[in-house]
Amino acid sequence: MKNLSRWMLCLVITGGMLFTGCSSQVAEVTEEEEAAGGTITLLNIKSEINEQMETLAKAYQAETGVEVKIMNVPAGVDAQATLKGYYLSDQMPDIIACEASGFSNWEGLLVDMSDQDWAKRTEAAYVDSTYGTIGFPYTTEAIGLAYNADILEKCGVDPASITGPSAMRSAFEAVAAKKDELGLKAVVGYSAEPVNLGWSAGNHLTGVYIDSGLARDDTTYIDMIANDKKVDDTRFADFAQMIGLFNQYSDPELLTAGIYDDQVADFAAGKYAFITQGSWIGASLTSSDAYAAAGSFKVGMVPYAFEDGMDTILTAAPSWWGVFKEGNVEAAVAFLEWCSEDAGQKILVESAGCVSPFTDCKYVASDPFAQTISDYIAAGKTSNWHWMQLPEGIGNSEGGFCYSYYRYASGELDANGFKDEFNRTIEEWYAKL
Repeated sequence: MKNLSRWMLCLVITGGMLFTGCSSQVAEVTEEEEAAGGTITLLNIKSEINEQMETLAKAYQAETGVEVKIMNVPAGVDAQATLKGYYLSDQMPDIIACEASGFSNWEGLLVDMSDQDWAKRTEAAYVDSTYGTIGFPYTTEAIGLAYNADILEKCGVDPASITGPSAMRSAFEAVAAKKDELGLKAVVGYSAEPVNLGWSAGNHLTGVYIDSGLARDDTTYIDMIANDKKVDDTRFADFAQMIGLFNQYSDPELLTAGIYDDQVADFAAGKYAFITQGSWIGASLTSSDAYAAAGSFKVGMVPYAFEDGMDTILTAAPSWWGVFKEGNVEAAVAFLEWCSEDAGQKILVESAGCVSPFTDCKYVASDPFAQTISDYIAAGKTSNWHWMQLPEGIGNSEGGFCYSYYRYASGELDANGFKDEFNRTIEEWYAKL
């Protein structure tokens, strides 16, 4: 609780201003309701599904008689600050929501749910090495090499054939041969711009180096970074060759100076066969006039197979639900179990558009990438997001990995220089911890 203690002092000094701002959103629960086990509260930090969460709550009450009061955090509001305000004013919800970086604030205060049935049906739970399974995944996102299936078909490229570096290069060459005929800007929409898009290469593609092709609990390469302060020479050399391929076949206007909106917009308009963004772009596609004008083409993902045989995409929950130990634990745990089962999954997936992290879910969200992600999850072909264990800012800040990608893309570094600078960044960053 050392992290929370610092916040306690800060909040006390503010004279309770945060409490005032939060208390108007608190769903009041009477002592009688708590004693009867008839009401639980849940903090929702995904404002885009507020309405669907209310539907979920009503469905659960209709089936079980237990009321679920949803406490919605508006977009742009710091959810962790809101939670700390609730905690300090003794108004903590029974079920909280946390991103990976937020769990350290609640050390020892969340229920270990490793004995629950849902924990056996997903690989996306948040598991703490000390406190156990403390995060319930309600949706999942994926990192893979996304593609436009229509373009690949016109170029005679079967996505399933991209199983290694040679096959990836052959696919890029096949698309490049028809680039002008198809009116493409480039084979792949990849950007190493470090200031506004540093999070993309610096975090997500570094995550590809760390986890691609590995079992979800395999921490070999994140451990090497943390313990040995370096990358693996052979694995990183192969990874650097793939990034070099992206440098070669990307849109030159995007490569070192592009912005996220342009990258996604040109993919949506059918100007790239591939894009180095994850499943989160699905909502942008479906809301884009350009995507509709391009025929609302089918999309998919292939693994970033920079070594032969790599057959996984990287998936994780962007945030999780956890059960507060001092709350209505039994009722809260029961609700989460229901959410993992058929009735709950139907609402979360079909109504809220969440991509289910559960292997036995029979529903598929309308998101363009949902079927692909569901197929990989069902097949057990996913790796983890261990890049989230890196020191804060090392991927996307000044002096971080993103500048190594930028210098490699701009020609200042070759593949060996790219590796050397990565190692230097690791050494310097960990020395500051």
